[in-house]
Amino acid sequence: MEQITKFLPFILIFVVMYLFMFRPQQKKIKQEKEFESGLKVGDKIITKSGFHGKITELAETTVIIETMSGKLKLERSAISLEMTAALNKKA
Repeated sequence: MEQITKFLPFILIFVVMYLFMFRPQQKKIKQEKEFESGLKVGDKIITKSGFHGKITELAETTVIIETMSGKLKLERSAISLEMTAALNKKA
């Protein structure tokens, strides 16, 4: 019993770290994956670097967006979940 009480603070620290650090990060990653897989042609998006555009073509890992200056080929992961949600919420 005494050995368990020695390790109890370490166990508690691990549980707190899991609840406040690892679990929210995993949840965010899951949301981003769902967002990336839910993209479709015609969606208005904002990239993480600030480009605004509309999706014209989709591939497995890339998208082609149309901007005012032309077309750009980007990775799906370059599209910002937060900024795109804010853009679509305004409209």
